[in-house]
This record gives sequence, C-alpha cells and structure tokens, in this order.
Amino acid sequence: MEQEGLFSTGLGPGPAVPAGSLSGADEDHTGQPLAVRMRPRTLDEIVGQEHLLGPGTPLRQLVEHDQPMALVLWGPPGTGKTTLAYVVSRATQRRFVELSAVTAGVKDVRNVIDGARRELVRSGVGTVLFVDEVHRFSKTQQDALLPGVENRWVSLVAATTENPYFALISPLLSRSLLLTLEPLDDDSISQVVRRALSDERGLAGTVELADDAHDHLVRLAGGDARRVLTYLEAAAGAVAGTADPTVTLEVAEKAVDRAAVRYDRDGDQHYDVISAMIKAIRGSDVDAGLHYLARMAEAGEDPRFLARRLVILASEDIGLADPTALTTAVAATQAVQFIGWPEAQITLAQAVIALALAPKSNSVVKAIGSAVSDVRAGLAGPVPPHLRDSHYAGSKKLGHGTSYTYAHDDPRGVVAQQYAPDAVAGKQYYEPGTRGAESDYAERYARLRAIIHGR
Repeated sequence: MEQEGLFSTGLGPGPAVPAGSLSGADEDHTGQPLAVRMRPRTLDEIVGQEHLLGPGTPLRQLVEHDQPMALVLWGPPGTGKTTLAYVVSRATQRRFVELSAVTAGVKDVRNVIDGARRELVRSGVGTVLFVDEVHRFSKTQQDALLPGVENRWVSLVAATTENPYFALISPLLSRSLLLTLEPLDDDSISQVVRRALSDERGLAGTVELADDAHDHLVRLAGGDARRVLTYLEAAAGAVAGTADPTVTLEVAEKAVDRAAVRYDRDGDQHYDVISAMIKAIRGSDVDAGLHYLARMAEAGEDPRFLARRLVILASEDIGLADPTALTTAVAATQAVQFIGWPEAQITLAQAVIALALAPKSNSVVKAIGSAVSDVRAGLAGPVPPHLRDSHYAGSKKLGHGTSYTYAHDDPRGVVAQQYAPDAVAGKQYYEPGTRGAESDYAERYARLRAIIHGR
C-alpha cells in the first residue's frame, strides 16, 4: 500500500493540511523514514513518468492552470502515486485530505465531501481528496464520491494497483482522467539513490556507496523507489558511526538479507536468462526451467514479469495441445498478485513444472500470425450482409441479416454458411497439431470446415 498514514490528515480530531503547507514538505524530518524525507515536493522533482509529466501533458495543464480535477492513478507500488497526489495538492494550493479505502466507510467519504463543500463556500479554497487503494471501495462507497466530483467540491486523486476498468464503477471512471504509471527503470531508480545520498533531506553525504553495492540495491528494487530507499537506509545505518562509512556489497547484502546474484536485470544477462528459461520450458526440460526461475527470483526480478512470460508461453508454445496450460499460467499470475514473495516463487515453480511437462504446439501462434499477415496485406473487405447487425429499424431494407442461418436450428449445431469476407473466404489459418489434446481437434476441425464450406 502507498505509504498509508504518512502526512495523512485522517478523519479524527485535527484539521486538514492547509494549502501550501503540506506536511512533510518543509518541516523537520527528524525520525522519519528516508523514503518519506525524500518525497518530491514539485512535479520537476519526480523521477520517471515522463509520459505524464512532460510539457503540455494533461497533468501539467491541470496543475499549472489550477483547475478542479478528478484523477485515477494506476500503477504498481512504489511508482509515485501517493507522491503525485501530494505534489498536486501543493502545486494547486489546495487543502489536502487523505482517506485509505482500507479503513474509510461511506460516512467518512460523505463527511469529507461535506467539509470540502463548506470550506469552498466559506473561503474559496478547494480540497484535494486523495483516496489510497480506491479499488477496495465497494460500489456504494465509490458512489458516495460522485457528488463531490460532479460538483467539483473536491479534486479527487484516487490511487489503485488494480485495473481500474474492473475495479472502479463506470460513472466514476468516466468522470476521471486515467493516468497509468509505469515501474521505474534502473536509470530512474539510480537517480533516486544518488539524490538520497547527497540531498540534505536524505543522507547528506554522510555515507559512500560502492558501485557494486549501488548496482545490487538498484537490481533488488524492481522498479520500486520506496523499496530502494528502504534498502539504502538499512545499509547506511549499518555503517553509521564507523571509521569507514562506505556501504560495500557485503554490507548491502547483509542489510537487505539477500544474496547478490550475478545477474543484470537491464543488460544482456537479463534477456539471456529469461530467454533460456522460456526455451528450457519449450524444450520440456523441467530442471533447467527451475534453475533459471530460481536465478531470476534470487536476483530480485519482478515476479509479475516472470508470470506474464509464462502466460505468453502457455499459448505460444503449448496452446491447444494442453488447453489447461493457459489456465495454470493465469492462475499463477493472479496468485503472485496477492501472495507476494517469497511464497509466490512456489506458485511460479508449480507453473514452470506444469508447462515444461505439457505437450507442445505452436499452432495457435502460427494461426494468428497468418491471419494478421493477410489483414496487413489488405485482405479484409466488408462483412457479408447476412452477418451484419439487424437489430435496428431499416436493417431489412439494407438486406442486413435477412439470409442469416441460425446454427442452433440445425441438429448438428453447424450449417453451411459464409462467415469470412470474400477476400479471405476459404482461407485456412489454423493447422491443428498432432500432440496431446490437439490431436482430437484435428478431426473435428476438418469435419466442421467441410460442413461450413458445403463440401
């Protein structure tokens, strides 16, 4: 969760943070975690996310023109969702109120919106309402946000790690600007580390970081700025007050309790190792697949990246030879999302074993590749008239749907009928394989094609 409670005004006693005095931005940082002390204060201090922060982008325009807004920030942890909310509040000189969807209810939401409306009428000062983990809100709770957004009593900034098209109600999403935050690349994480080492709010030059230790921390961060600052703070604490305040690789390893695996997440080895894992699974070598999985897991590779590659492999290299392979890979991906390390590596290992042992077929990827090639070559053409939508007045006059034959009316459940456009009628893209369950599809596929094409 994105720094729940940090600078939070809460809902109990105490006022909202006033405009221009965002807690943590200009105050004494003594005792606060390094990740809090180094939180950016302006849009220009934010590292990464250039696609959102560049000149002329919608976010910059909204902030620079101080307009009421509704933003949904979607991205993985540590990419700056909470930071953006605070910076927006500071840049627009508005009050800032934070709610956590984990603890807030409908009454809390309504209280905040009513308070924002009263303050807007009384003083003309607007309110930024930041809702962390908004995907945890029920439909009723999300509905409670709508009056404040529609009437612009609040500028809503809602953060989520879940797909907002599934997690948020349509009325709220349609009234919001959706901004997708990407995991920070290693250059951006490295910039975060260097700034923390030198900045007065951070370590202020009190420690040195060896190059290999620096690379190790960046590698383990997995695109998460908060994580790398937490690791750096632990490593710096280990050498504080010593004769040589240098964080070596050994110190960094001990500080984060992880072994430094010789594996470059952004270089040739990164691509070599993931390529080797995929090829080992494709080649049905279970043990080699597990080796490469362990190698990347110990190096701090993002488990979601590994899971996504397994999902792709399930269709690309197994496909219909074992239709359950995709189900296994997708289930592993979902499990990774809510289990996390280190237990998630067990789930990924199960998926690697199952996919390696499964019969292999590349007929699916070849089929879609052939179809895409034809489309790109201009072989498209209009949809046959009998397949066009006929659920509107006047469709019959256009001849739409009039000669369509309903397949369920035939005892076989399939009828002779042209479905493809003329340009590709009769084309065969799918060539069934002969391994595993797909061997059963070959006979059925041939029989269905013969009926459909009237042979």
